[in-house]
Amino acid sequence: MAPASIILDCDPGIDDAVAILLALGSPEVQLAAITTVVGNTSLANATANALRVLEWVGRPDIPVAAGAERALVHGASRDAADAHGETGLDGSGLPAPTISPVGEHAVELIARLALAEPGRHTLVATGPLTNVALLAALRPQAFAALRRVVVMGGSALGGGNMSPYAEFNVWSDPEAAERVLQSGADTTLVGLDVTRRAILDGDDVAVLEQLPVLGPGLAGMLRFYMRKHIEWYGQEVVFQHDSLALAQVIDPTLLTVVHCHVEVDTGSGPARGATLVDRHGVFGGAPNVHWAEDLDVERFRSLLMARLTALAAAL
Repeated sequence: MAPASIILDCDPGIDDAVAILLALGSPEVQLAAITTVVGNTSLANATANALRVLEWVGRPDIPVAAGAERALVHGASRDAADAHGETGLDGSGLPAPTISPVGEHAVELIARLALAEPGRHTLVATGPLTNVALLAALRPQAFAALRRVVVMGGSALGGGNMSPYAEFNVWSDPEAAERVLQSGADTTLVGLDVTRRAILDGDDVAVLEQLPVLGPGLAGMLRFYMRKHIEWYGQEVVFQHDSLALAQVIDPTLLTVVHCHVEVDTGSGPARGATLVDRHGVFGGAPNVHWAEDLDVERFRSLLMARLTALAAAL
């Protein structure tokens, strides 16, 4: 079976960087392109970080395109520098990239690839959904030509990480998230309900540190990220939010999903950015999202560790 083709729209960010590595280490998927968006860090940092990771693993052939540098309506008041550092990849020790992004906007790159091979590409979005919403609005035929959309975002049962209700990616651009979820696209939403269970611990990081080429940089950035998890949750773990969304394409059986109606609160009140997951049809809306509600924890962890190990061995 031919590998699934992925376009990764992201805001690297440490967990985005790990998702890139997971994609490159997995024969089930082919990373066709990376597009970047403001979120965890500035657009300039996010773009540079995607390029840094690709150079690190010898894949400068994969095109990177910069996209939106602000949210659709209200620019987010905070980034995630406290978790990912001022560069977005603090702790990695990676040098500045020597390669450059392509000259077209992220939306145009996604549109070009989608229209060239309708039904082939899965768009995996692990940052705010600004680029994806712009694609849906400005290039609807290209958006419709995507195979499906997999999003890391949202929270239903365990609260948010930017407010008691809102997860960071959706909170950063609620209008974009609502536009994407109501677009009619085949959309899977992988939120905090499951990603908070997708973890690597201190022992896992110590194992990864021994990998050739990848080890020191990978362990360095994961330990930088871990310090906030210890502060926030009192555990020596790092949540693998973005890698889990990517893994849903590699092996859909890792996650249990329910097809239900999901809306985003785009108001100005304290619930702004909340994902309203309606499992029981209270809102009366038709099912529009495959919401991830359970995870095979150990099988995901084993997959991630094995694929990072295999990628390092191949370098």
